[in-house]
Amino acid sequence: MAVIALKCPTIEVVVVDIAVSRINAWNSDQLPIYEPGLDGVVKECRGRNLFFSTDVEKHVSEADIVFVSVNTPTKTRGLGAGKAADLTYWESAARMIADVSKSDKIVVEKSTVPVKTAEAIEKILTHNSKGIKFQILSNPEFLAEGTAIKDLFNPDRVLIGGRETPEGQKAINKLKSVYAHWVPENRILTTNLWSAELSKLAANAFLAQRISSVNAISALCEATGADVAQVAYSVGTDSRIGPKFLNASVGFGGSCFQKDILNLVYICECNGLPEVAEYWKQVIKINDYQKNRFVNRVVASMFNTVSNKKIAILGFAFKKDTGDTRETPAIDVCKGLLGDKALLSIYDPQVSEDQIQRDLTLSKFEWDHPTHLQPMSPTTVKQVSVVWDAYEATKEAHAVCILTEWDEFKNLDYQRIYNNMQKPAFIFDGRNVVDGDKLRAIGFIVFSIGKPLDQWLKDMPAVA
Repeated sequence: MAVIALKCPTIEVVVVDIAVSRINAWNSDQLPIYEPGLDGVVKECRGRNLFFSTDVEKHVSEADIVFVSVNTPTKTRGLGAGKAADLTYWESAARMIADVSKSDKIVVEKSTVPVKTAEAIEKILTHNSKGIKFQILSNPEFLAEGTAIKDLFNPDRVLIGGRETPEGQKAINKLKSVYAHWVPENRILTTNLWSAELSKLAANAFLAQRISSVNAISALCEATGADVAQVAYSVGTDSRIGPKFLNASVGFGGSCFQKDILNLVYICECNGLPEVAEYWKQVIKINDYQKNRFVNRVVASMFNTVSNKKIAILGFAFKKDTGDTRETPAIDVCKGLLGDKALLSIYDPQVSEDQIQRDLTLSKFEWDHPTHLQPMSPTTVKQVSVVWDAYEATKEAHAVCILTEWDEFKNLDYQRIYNNMQKPAFIFDGRNVVDGDKLRAIGFIVFSIGKPLDQWLKDMPAVA
């Protein structure tokens, strides 16, 4: 919305939310999320044609186009629990739009939603419309966190799905005219509603599948002495495959990949396609396997126990340049180490102690529900300390686990870190960001995902 306000100065954009604290943060100097470049865009437009308000009903009733970006968490109970999307928040938003509208509106799905959501929303709006006409469009978001502003300024494509009726086409063209202020027309794709909804799920599933594929190969590389970076580079030079999303790691995270694949699995099952569902399930299973394998490697290497040993965790966000921790592999790695009674000292440049403690105590999928519906004060994990400096985190530690590829981790003074650690000193690089040979020369025992194993690690095999 901030970028639309920047690129379309004649359009008034109002972002509304029932959470007062969040709107207050958007109106302050300390924005509620960290995203490179966002601060400048918001400050340029705020108060001119970009506004943040808690008066939801007033602004929805006045709007010509309403973008709905509410949470669509994975259901935790009932039919489809653990796979299907929970549309509670979408439904209540649709009912509110129908209640307060006094003029015809275009309602745009921004949330990632299961295929055919638009049909359900259409039914709610139509049955409560009091004669007002609504057109539903699907306009899924393909930006990536950490590069979101850059992606919005120069998108690969903007996708708009709508009804194949004269009214539907008119609504598509109206939204298209907004994006056309800065996006070349050949990059604005229009489809039917179901294709747009499914394209988002399919794109995320394909990207996650690439990561799980290279991570599966990384296990084989370690077993055979191959180097996953060399294998990925060789594979990526094939123009039919390409180099992107072939970096082996401790696993993928983020708010979309796991949720969207589970969604896809559920849709396949509901449509009588168990084999297709099973195929996509494997992408999640390999991701879980990779995280478990990493924990097992840490424990096995350190004489089969990490009980009461201090382990430094560098990086908690699911990737660099974001403070987002949703589904970050760090959660499962930390829980695995805590299960063996490790003492964790965690450092991440953008994630607060409160957030880390919440993530380590919330149940699966609870993170995706609005904050006021989450447990109020999750119990803190006593074995965890959160510090604001990598050197503090690693002081007196037995091992270092790098779980996010923050650039600063490449340039730390590892000699200083080594000097202040217990010996033998271990580094488990879950993102392949450090130079293993340089660290071995200092004296570290190094494990890098998918790289040939140190003799020490060969002598202490990890059982998956």
